[in-house]
Amino acid sequence: MRLPWKRLLAVFSLTTVLAIAPSAVASASAGSAPTSGWNNYSCHPSAQHPRPVVLVHGTLGNGTDNWLVLAPYLVARGYCVFSFDYGMLPGESLVGGLGPIADSAQQLSDFTDRVLAATHAAKVDMVGHSQGGMMPRYYLKFLGGAAKVNALVALAPDNHGTTLDGLNALLPYFPAAVDLLRDDLPGLTDQLVGSDFLGQLNAGGDTVPGVHYTVISTIYDEVVTPYTSQALSGPNVRNVVIQNLCPLDVSEHVALGLTDRIAFHEAANALDPAHATPTTCLSAVS
Repeated sequence: MRLPWKRLLAVFSLTTVLAIAPSAVASASAGSAPTSGWNNYSCHPSAQHPRPVVLVHGTLGNGTDNWLVLAPYLVARGYCVFSFDYGMLPGESLVGGLGPIADSAQQLSDFTDRVLAATHAAKVDMVGHSQGGMMPRYYLKFLGGAAKVNALVALAPDNHGTTLDGLNALLPYFPAAVDLLRDDLPGLTDQLVGSDFLGQLNAGGDTVPGVHYTVISTIYDEVVTPYTSQALSGPNVRNVVIQNLCPLDVSEHVALGLTDRIAFHEAANALDPAHATPTTCLSAVS
C-alpha cells in the first residue's frame, strides 16, 4: 500500500536530500530498461574473473536504473554481473531501499545464494552505491556473508551515517516527523548518524576478517556528510578519495555511483588487483 500523500509530503525534503535515485538521472524504468549482458544466469565466470559481481543499488534506486553504465562496463571486461531490487515498500516496484536495512540485508543474502548456485562460484564480489555500499556490511557481519564474499567495493557509502549536511540536527525539534519516518520509511532513519542500526553495525569494528574492502568517496558529496564518515577502519581496507586520483573530477554523490568512469576504473582495480592499472583523469575515456 502506498503512503498517503500527506505523509509523502511530510518526508519529501528528507527523501530529496537522500535522493540516491538513479531515476533522477536515468529516464528508463525498472520494467523497461535493458539489462544488456547482465543478469544472465547462464554466464560462467572465467578463469581471469572467477567471481560473479553482485551490484547493490542505493536508496530510492532499483537494480536496473542504478547500473545502466556500470553493469555494461563490467560485462565488457569479462565479468558475470548480477543486480536485484531490495527494500521495496508494499505496492512499490520502482524505488527501493526504504524498508528496514536488516531486512534488506537478508534479501541480499538470498540473492547471493541464488547467484552462487547459478554460477557454481565459491564466492562473489560486491559493488554497492550509497546505502548499497553500507548495507552489505550487515550481511557480512551478521548473516554469514563473510564466507561467501571476497570483496566489497563501496561507492559513496554511508558507513557511519549521514548528518544530511546538518539537517538531522533539526529532527529532535520535530518528533512527529521522526516517528513518521521511523514507522513508514525505516530505510531512511537507519542511515542517520546515531541510529540504533548503525550503532549495532559498527559496534566492535567496521570490518570482518577475510573480506577486502574498498571505499570510493568524493569531496563533493552532498548526501552522505561529512564525506570523511564514509571511510572504514580495519585490515584489508582501502579508502580512496576520487579527487586524489583526478583533481578535475567534480562528481557528487549520485554521479559517483551512476556515471563516473574514473570511479568505475578504480572499482575494477579493486575487483582485480592483480591486473590493476593507475586510475587517472584519463580513466574517464578508457
